[in-house]
Amino acid sequence: MDELETLEAMGLVLPTPAYIFGALVFGIIGYVAWRYGRKKQRNYPKWLGVALMLYPYAVSSTWLLYVVGVLLCGACYYFRDR
Repeated sequence: MDELETLEAMGLVLPTPAYIFGALVFGIIGYVAWRYGRKKQRNYPKWLGVALMLYPYAVSSTWLLYVVGVLLCGACYYFRDR
């Protein structure tokens, strides 16, 4: 337990289960969007899918993960045929 307290004192905290679940769900949705965009030769879904797969590495708070993920999923839905 001392190791965990030492890591927390250094500023490193473990992600919550909700964060891990959100990162997995948005990563899978991003992969599907990337495959769809690549198959249909559409740039918007392809690059939004890449963004969905990679943004959890840059976001540390759970609420921000879900807000950005929902916005990117909405953009994927809006730009699916453009």
